[in-house]
Amino acid sequence: MSEQNNSNLLHEKAAQWKEWQQKFVRPFRIYLQLERGLSANTLDAYLRDLDKLLSFLATEGKEPLTLTIEDLHSFAAALYDIGLDARSQARILSGVRTFCKFLMLSELTNRDPGELLVSPKIGVHLPEVLSVEEIDQLIAAIRLDTKEGHRNRAMIEVLYSCGLRVSELCNLKLSDLFLDEGFIKVKGKGSKERLVPISPRAIKELRLYFLDRNLWQIPPEYQDFVFITVRRGTRNIGRIMVFHLIKELAAKAGINKKISPHTLRHSFATHLLEGGANLRVIQAMLGHESIATTEIYTHIDRSRLREEILLHHPRNMKWKEEKSTSADV
Repeated sequence: MSEQNNSNLLHEKAAQWKEWQQKFVRPFRIYLQLERGLSANTLDAYLRDLDKLLSFLATEGKEPLTLTIEDLHSFAAALYDIGLDARSQARILSGVRTFCKFLMLSELTNRDPGELLVSPKIGVHLPEVLSVEEIDQLIAAIRLDTKEGHRNRAMIEVLYSCGLRVSELCNLKLSDLFLDEGFIKVKGKGSKERLVPISPRAIKELRLYFLDRNLWQIPPEYQDFVFITVRRGTRNIGRIMVFHLIKELAAKAGINKKISPHTLRHSFATHLLEGGANLRVIQAMLGHESIATTEIYTHIDRSRLREEILLHHPRNMKWKEEKSTSADV
C-alpha cells in the first residue's frame, strides 16, 4: 500500500471515529446520565465497554446500526481470545446489551440484537469475610496518636457498621448524618438514596473524630464532606486511600486474608445473616436493587454451616477419632 493510500485510510478512520463519537457515544452518555442515573464510575465503565465494541466494529468494517447477533458473538469470542475471565466478559457484554437497547429506544434501529446475547456463566463467588474478632483487630491496629487516627477509626467503624460501599463512604456528607436519631442517609448506585441505621459505637467514633476535624482548615467546597484528608491537600477522602489504609491495617493486625473496603461490607451482611436478620432487611440496608444480589450471603452462611457440622457433629467427631487411631496403628 502506498504512503498516500495509507494516509487516506487513516484519515477515513479518524473521520469515522469522530462521526461515531457524535452519533453514538455522546447520546449514549447522556442516556446513561439522565435516564439511568448512573454513578460516575459506572458511567465510565459503560463507555469503556462501548469503546471496545466500536473498536472491534471498526476493525471488522462493520457499522453500529447494522449490528447482528452474529457480530456480537464474534465480539464475545474476541474478548475470550484475549484472555479475559468470565466475570470481565460478562460485565463488558452487559454494557454492550445496554448500548443495543439504547439504539432501539432512541429509534436509531427497530431491533435489539443484544436481546439474544448470552453472557458466560460465572460460578458463585464467595467473597472473603472477616470475623468479628478480626474486625476488632483491624480497628485496634489504628494508631490514635496520629493526626488521622480518629478519622481512620471512624471510617472503619462506619464502613462496617453501616455496610457501605467505599464510594458511599467517600461521598458521605455532614448533612447526611442524623446521629441523634441513629441514622445516616446514603446515596448509592443510580443516585438512589436510602436510610441506614448507624451503631452507637460508630457514632462515638465519629464524634471523637469531629473534635479533631473541627481544628482543620477545610476549604468551603469540602466542608460538607464527612471524611477529609489533609496530608496531600485538603479534600474529601478518596477510594484508593481507603483501600491502601485497610491493606496496611490488615498487615499490622496479622490478618492474612485478601481484603479490601468491600470486605467490610461483605462481613457486615454475613454477620447480620448469622445473627438472624431477614434477607429483605439486609437487601434494604445494602441498597441492592435485586434480592438475587443479596442471596450470595446465604451461600456463605451455608458453607459456614457445613464447616460447623463437619467440625462438631458427633458422627464426624467419631469418624475423626477412628481415623486418627487407625493412623497411629
